[in-house]
Amino acid sequence: MRSLAQSWLSPVEPSALVSVIFVVDLSAEMGWEYVLVDAGWYNSGPVAISDAVHGPESDITDVVDGLDMPELISYADSKNVKVLLWLHWVPVRHQMDEAFPLYEEWGAAGVKIDFMDRDDQEMVNYYHRVVKKAAAHHLAVDFHGAYKPTGWSRTYPNLITREGVMGNEYNKWSADVTPEHKVTIPFTRGLLGEVDYTPGGFRNRTADTFRPVNTGPWVIGTRVNELAMFVVYESALQVVSDSPYAYRVSPAGTDFLKIVPATWDDTRALAGQPGDFVAVARRSGEDWFLGAMTDEQQRTLALPLDFLGAGQYRATIWADAHEAADFPDRLLKQERIVTARDTLEASMAPAGGYVVHLAPVR
Repeated sequence: MRSLAQSWLSPVEPSALVSVIFVVDLSAEMGWEYVLVDAGWYNSGPVAISDAVHGPESDITDVVDGLDMPELISYADSKNVKVLLWLHWVPVRHQMDEAFPLYEEWGAAGVKIDFMDRDDQEMVNYYHRVVKKAAAHHLAVDFHGAYKPTGWSRTYPNLITREGVMGNEYNKWSADVTPEHKVTIPFTRGLLGEVDYTPGGFRNRTADTFRPVNTGPWVIGTRVNELAMFVVYESALQVVSDSPYAYRVSPAGTDFLKIVPATWDDTRALAGQPGDFVAVARRSGEDWFLGAMTDEQQRTLALPLDFLGAGQYRATIWADAHEAADFPDRLLKQERIVTARDTLEASMAPAGGYVVHLAPVR
């Protein structure tokens, strides 16, 4: 499983199908397995999407004008891309018995359910009901606006990830996603299980130049810092947060997004200090991927490769460019041959990162 691209729709947008097709095409080019049709694809009545009581007039089986859902899913299927559907939790509570069989008939692969925002017994029971009903209709589940994991994704394998974290979405309205916050997550929320952080922001800014932007949100930190999240943060679905436009006009680093897995066979913690820095290595098959991140401090970490097997490995490295402290979208890419006896020097700019793909040399 690789990654997931995300699209945003407006209920009144006449070209909704066209806008999602752009995202499907990018996903196919990148080798990503899924695309998300986000908020606005079904008729929700007069109540705003962000309203916690959203739902009384909603119909999650009634697609908005301008969007033919079976046609979209058929087009995505022709590109070897599966479709997930965003839903508010309230209408799901009332309509899942009707809606989930319909989604299966359409050919949808799963659902992303949002705005629960609590963990009382009634809501926990609701989660279980949703996952069981989804499994009966061959639908994967991603819980957004969710409480923290408690381990029962092992019971329900179609529950593939959940949010329950202050992730990149918060950059749309706040400056709270700081470099320190990002290197605290692996030692707190990240220890509890799958974390749908929505990494991959390509509109990179320094802490001094950042401001909240609702459309095409900016992120604090370097391009490589965002790439490292795909290794450091564990999630069987990595919901890529930026738009096709951002990846096409500034492609540095997209080659890494084409190859990084989202499921792993082994994990090694290499270095870390909560709120300061973190470095993790994960194995998929015979290949290893290494990700490191730092707070607002420029930092160099010595990372021994003693977790590697015998023989030589080709290390493809994406590192912060020398000028990344001022131009955080800039990176350097290099290759070298290494063995388990070697140590990599991960030099990171402020709010920077370091990623490596290690493949056996045949």
